[in-house]
Amino acid sequence: MANHNLDALDRKILNLVAGDARIPFLEVARACNVSGAAIHQRIQKLFNIGVLKGSQFIVDPEKIGYETCAYIGLYLKDPENFDYVVEELKKIPEVVECHYTTGGFDMFIKIYANNNHHLLEIIHDKLQPLGLSRSETIISFHSAFDRQLPINIPEEG
Repeated sequence: MANHNLDALDRKILNLVAGDARIPFLEVARACNVSGAAIHQRIQKLFNIGVLKGSQFIVDPEKIGYETCAYIGLYLKDPENFDYVVEELKKIPEVVECHYTTGGFDMFIKIYANNNHHLLEIIHDKLQPLGLSRSETIISFHSAFDRQLPINIPEEG
């Protein structure tokens, strides 16, 4: 994984767009005291090197009927099927994250369900057929916070 050398302007731009992905480039330019063209070029560079991965609207799952958020550690009967299982998990819309992990789990997923009964159906009907030996489920009652990583801006000297 590459660690890109970002200068103070890149970091300031990242702080501004991470705080509000809809901020106009001209407003970013004014805050950074550079031209709009310079901001456009820097943003494009940040996309090209993979520092920025896009912008999106965040939908609150609870507001659209997904009242249960769970994290599930998956144990595969045959860890050789890892790639197959990941591809199948991508087909389950309620699975929103999948992580390679250390520890006992073969993988760790985040899932949203309408309620606990729906969660049970997903585990039984969609996850178990993928070749799980077992799973461990942790239900989240509430997310205390969810944020972007801070972008450390070196102090100007």
